Amino acid sequence: MENTLQATFEEAVATSKTLTERPSNETLLRLYSLYKQATEGDCLTDPPANPFDFVNKAKHQAWTDLKGMDTPSAMQQYIDLIEQLKS
Repeated sequence: MENTLQATFEEAVATSKTLTERPSNETLLRLYSLYKQATEGDCLTDPPANPFDFVNKAKHQAWTDLKGMDTPSAMQQYIDLIEQLKS
């Protein structure tokens, strides 16, 4: 099961780079955070020190919000989101 999920996840990651329409910033943030959670686990880095670094602050917060989610769940949610974006 794990290998199949991993393969499907990697396929979804590849698909994410070929989407015809650019997803909304909110969706991109969700994809980013799910990807990071699936590949690295919980966010253990400090947030950006620059208060005007809005993009990286948002990315850091989105990833931090997924703390405790296991790898298979993050992978599956990423796959599901890519499937929605494809249709």
